[in-house]
Amino acid sequence: MKLITFTNKGIYCPQGNFYIDPWRPVDLAIITHGHADHARWGMKKYLCHHFTKPILHQRIGNDIQCQSVEYGETITLNGVKVSLHPAGHIIGSAQIRLEYKGYVSVVSGDYKIQNDGLSTPFELVKCNEFVTESTFGLPIYHWLEVEDLNKKLQNWVLLNRENEKTSVFIGYSLGKAQRIMKAVENVGKIHVHYSIGKLNEAFKKVGINLPSYEIPDFRENTKQLQNEIVIVPPALLDSNIIKKIPNPAVAICSGWMQVRGARRWRSADAGFAMSDHADWNDLLEVVKATEAEIVHVTHGQTEVFSKYLNEIGIKADIVETLYGDDDETENIQNTIS
Repeated sequence: MKLITFTNKGIYCPQGNFYIDPWRPVDLAIITHGHADHARWGMKKYLCHHFTKPILHQRIGNDIQCQSVEYGETITLNGVKVSLHPAGHIIGSAQIRLEYKGYVSVVSGDYKIQNDGLSTPFELVKCNEFVTESTFGLPIYHWLEVEDLNKKLQNWVLLNRENEKTSVFIGYSLGKAQRIMKAVENVGKIHVHYSIGKLNEAFKKVGINLPSYEIPDFRENTKQLQNEIVIVPPALLDSNIIKKIPNPAVAICSGWMQVRGARRWRSADAGFAMSDHADWNDLLEVVKATEAEIVHVTHGQTEVFSKYLNEIGIKADIVETLYGDDDETENIQNTIS
């Protein structure tokens, strides 16, 4: 049985007549999460998790037609049972489970199995057919435990303060920035760029508490930021905003910082391998545990990861997508390369 197909608009379920994370306008789009490469403008109707709905309203528009459901809640679309299950990537991120005549397909979207304390923890869903990302699908990628990584960020802030430096973190506005906030909440006053502040409102709307923060006006006097903590999105690295911050020490938070050479990127003083994606070992763990008969590999290191899966006896192929990287990945990786 073939429950999903791969089209020039995205992943399509013919039996249910809907798409998952399409990149071109369709009638019904089921959205795995709120990052821009998965949630696009122009769909007639959106279906997502409750926590993703305010993100879509923030990023796409309040006038969109959007239905939201809880994790594990089943709805039936033209005979196909559809349910959303936690992906652990960011708040509201979901794996889409499809069942039709006893056959189960799961489209995972982006996922991680580390519990970051903000996202609903990853839930394994067994299936016949599994679509997996492979953003960091190389053996060199291996993440520290969340607590150990947080300690590294805290120690860096404390060291900067001793040296009369302002700690400036570069992190994607949705998911990464909030993790940085949580990591350093007890070591200093936090200031975030307004784009991060806007998305923080989506967290508040669904009852997720974030550390206290302020949104400074970077056009005005920034002397009050001296020795404190500032978080801005990747697009602002080397911008005039950074240059206005007194005595900045700049750190990039991205999975790409696992590669030593990436830490010397532009004017960055430090790099922390913080990722909202699964690393190599976690990708393998999830794929094996699904017990899927066929695995479709997308988003990232598709050739390496699919080849390895086939070598260890797991049937896998490659699925090309129009948008292969999330915003953070694109901004960071393209500049490094």
